[in-house]
Amino acid sequence: MNHRVEGQVSTISDGSDSVDIECEMLVLGAGPGGYSAAFRSADLGMKTVIVERYAALGGVCLNVGCIPSKALLHVASMIEETASSSDLGVTFSAPQIDIDKLKAHKEKIVSTLANGLTSMAKGRKVEVVRGYGRFLDPHHLEVEITDGKGQNRTGLKKVIKFQKCIIAAGSAAVHLPFLPHDPRIVDSTGALELHFVPQKMLVIGGGIIGLEMATVYSSLGAQIDVVEMADELMSGPDRDAVRVWERQNLHRFGKIRLKTRVASIEAKDDGLYVTFEGENATAETLKYDMILQAAGRTPNGNKVAADKAGVFVDDQGFIPVDSQMQTNVPHIFAIGDIVGQPMLAHKAMHEAHIAAEVAAGKRTFFDALVIPAVSYTHPEVAWAGYTEEQAKKEGRHVKVAKYPWAASGRAIANGADYGFTKLIFDTHTHRIIGGSIVGPSAGDMIGEVGLAIEMGCDVVDIARTIHPHPTLGETIGLAAEVADDTCTDLPPQRKKLTH
Repeated sequence: MNHRVEGQVSTISDGSDSVDIECEMLVLGAGPGGYSAAFRSADLGMKTVIVERYAALGGVCLNVGCIPSKALLHVASMIEETASSSDLGVTFSAPQIDIDKLKAHKEKIVSTLANGLTSMAKGRKVEVVRGYGRFLDPHHLEVEITDGKGQNRTGLKKVIKFQKCIIAAGSAAVHLPFLPHDPRIVDSTGALELHFVPQKMLVIGGGIIGLEMATVYSSLGAQIDVVEMADELMSGPDRDAVRVWERQNLHRFGKIRLKTRVASIEAKDDGLYVTFEGENATAETLKYDMILQAAGRTPNGNKVAADKAGVFVDDQGFIPVDSQMQTNVPHIFAIGDIVGQPMLAHKAMHEAHIAAEVAAGKRTFFDALVIPAVSYTHPEVAWAGYTEEQAKKEGRHVKVAKYPWAASGRAIANGADYGFTKLIFDTHTHRIIGGSIVGPSAGDMIGEVGLAIEMGCDVVDIARTIHPHPTLGETIGLAAEVADDTCTDLPPQRKKLTH
C-alpha cells in the first residue's frame, strides 16, 4: 500500500552556485533495475543522470553478485561433470585449481558486461556520477564522490537538481552483530573474491545465496557445514524439488544443522572456533578455516536520507510504492530490492520500465501474475507461480502433474534422470497456476511456465504445443499430457472407479 505523509522537508537555494547538475530524471543506483530505468528514461526523451557508488555500472548484481557467482558456478559444474565422467568411459585427472586464473576469468566476464553498459549509457547520453547519494529535499540530491574504483570517498560533493527521480538503491547483506571482525569471516561479496580455498568452511544460512556459494567452494575442494535456524533449507520451492537437490548433494556437506544457530565464534590464529545452540547443536567447539554469513539481505531505504525528500520508509527499510512504482511523493519512484520481496534482478528490471514509462506520462502498471525464481545450485531448482503448499494453504483445488526425468531420453543421456518437471493446474478453470523444475537448465526452462501462466494457458494449450525432441524442455509439454491423461511416454495410469 502506498503511504502519503505530510511534513516539512529541508530545502536548498535554487541558485546556480548550489547546483552542479540539472536533469529531468535522476536514477539513484545502477544495478539491473537502475540502469534499466535510466536507459528507458533516456529512450523516452528525458535528460537522465544516474548515480552509482561502484566504478562500473551494474550494481551489486554485476560487480559482486549474480554474474560473478554464475561464472564460478559454471566452473563448479564443469568440475562436477568431469568428476562423474569415469562412469561414461572418460576419465580425467584430478583438477588443478589456479585461483588467480579463476579470479581473472570471473573479472573478465564482469569487465566485458560493465564495458557494454558504459557504452550503452554513452550512446543514450546518460550522465554517470559515481558516488553515494543522499537526498537534500524533494528535488535535490547530494552525491559524495568516490574514487576511480567507485568505493573510497574523495571528500568532493556534487548537488544534482532533478524534476523526477527513481530510487534503485538496492539492498545489502545482513551482517550478524555478534560475529568478530576477521578477514576469514565473509559475506557473499567476500566469498566471491576467492582469497583462498578453505579446508573446512561453515555457511551460516541455508538460503539460496549460501547454498550457491557452498556449491562453488565444495567443488573447489572445501568441506562444507551448514547451520540454519529454520527447519528446512532453500525455502521457496516445493519440498519435493528440494529433496531431489538434497539427495544429489549428500556428498557436498559434512553436517547440516537445522533449527540451530551459532552461539559464539572465537577467532584464533589457527582457525575460527564455533559453538552452536539449538535442536541439532553439538556440545563440542568446532574449528573452521572460513565462515560465510549468508543470513539474507536488508533494503537500503534508510541509507539515502529519503525522509528529507518526504519519502516514506517503513521500519524494515523498504519504500512502499503503488502499482505504478510511485512513492508517497508523486514525482519520486522506487524499484527493486528497496520496494520489497522478492529481491530478484528480473523483478527490478520489469519495475524499472514501468517507473520510467509512468514518469514519461505513459499509462502502465505492474500487473505481473508471477515472478519466476531460480536456485543456481547443482542441480538447479526453479519455480514460478503457486507451489503445492501455497495452493493448499489458500484452499485452492488443484491438479498436480509431474513428469519424471527418468522417462526422458535427453535427461538420461545427460545423467540427469533424477530430475522432474511439475505443473499445477486449477481444477475449475483447467488453467496452469504454477510449476517447478529440478535438474540441469531448470532456470532456462522456467520462463515457459511463467509465460503459460501469464497467458492463461490451460492443460490442452500446453499439452498440444509441439516441443522439440529429445530435449529437457519437452518435459513441460509431457507434464501437461500427464495432467490431460494423454501421456504415452509413461506407464498407463490407473483409472479411479466412480460410483
